[in-house]
Amino acid sequence: MRRREYLKITKFARIYDRKSKKFVINISYQCRTDLTPRTIQVGEAFGLGVDEFQKHVLYDNVELRIGSTDIVLITGDSGSGKSVLLRRIQKDLGEECINIKNVKVDRRKPLVDTLGKSVGEALELLSRVGLNDAFLFIRRYSQLSEGQKYRYRIAKMIESQKQYWIMDEFCATLDRGTAKIVAFNLQKLARRLGRAVFAATTHTDLFEDLKPSVHIHKHFGREIETNYYPNEAVKQCSLSKEIRIEEGSRADYKVLAPFHYRSHTVGVARRIFKATQGEEVCGVIVYAYPAVACFGRRQVLPRMSMKELNQKLSVIMRVVVHPKYRTIGLGQRLVRETLPLAGTPFVELIAVMAKYNPFVERAGMTKIAEQPPARKALKIAEGSS
Repeated sequence: MRRREYLKITKFARIYDRKSKKFVINISYQCRTDLTPRTIQVGEAFGLGVDEFQKHVLYDNVELRIGSTDIVLITGDSGSGKSVLLRRIQKDLGEECINIKNVKVDRRKPLVDTLGKSVGEALELLSRVGLNDAFLFIRRYSQLSEGQKYRYRIAKMIESQKQYWIMDEFCATLDRGTAKIVAFNLQKLARRLGRAVFAATTHTDLFEDLKPSVHIHKHFGREIETNYYPNEAVKQCSLSKEIRIEEGSRADYKVLAPFHYRSHTVGVARRIFKATQGEEVCGVIVYAYPAVACFGRRQVLPRMSMKELNQKLSVIMRVVVHPKYRTIGLGQRLVRETLPLAGTPFVELIAVMAKYNPFVERAGMTKIAEQPPARKALKIAEGSS
């Protein structure tokens, strides 16, 4: 009978001292291979003791200073010991942790029914991770792209209220542009909420956007490099540096129109501006002429003739950002950089989404009034509560 491969942990210690915020980690193991005619021949040819246990050391009395709000990036080749380290840290921290792979997903219900204690709370959580699209709110998890699924799982981690977020194979299934955007938004959210992140990956292109306060690079064997940095949020995604805002056209709007929940018709456009990364249109803003009346307008503007309104007032009819580029502040930037170019002293905007994502206020606009929901909508909400 063949003897199967044996592997046993011979040394494993993990001690986390919360007062000093220090992990002391020792991990080593021994393994012995199967004995087959061929493995015996290899062993004899190369002088290997295939029937003996071989000792391997991964972590030899390694000290890591990690606090409850640190952003930890663990890099290294596959098989170097990143996942082992994460598993041990997670086991030591226990119930204070949540692992993105263990997030429970209800695949049968629309997203808006799977988060939060109310509709408003659900929309706010989804908006935080870049799923701020009315169509996405009512889709199921199975209908999302890989990038959207990853963002949704981050929303569930936020909802859990756990202090430590564990993320092995961080963004491994995403294209590198999306990965950078997710990394940027993750560190922004974690730092804003006062949470800690442990992210492990073989990729080396996420350092700038995740901006870790602790960077651990694991080599094969027991060699390890650890660097510590100020725990400060990065303010701009690396992809934002490549994005340019310039004059656009109706054709540019049509490229992104399917990503907006309202009718694709915008009437007569006054000005259109686009945001581009290389040849790709990643955002668009459409300025149009004003309607005769608007809720809240009289609170700030005197009564005007239609001619005078057209001369002095523009309306932001659409702000559309490609789903991939959400959460990097592109909508805010489109508004802020084009307001001076609208051609009128006053600019008006009516937007339902702004209630859950106040990007226009961050761009410099002032909230004037909030129109209460229609009675019919209230009755529907009351009936479903």
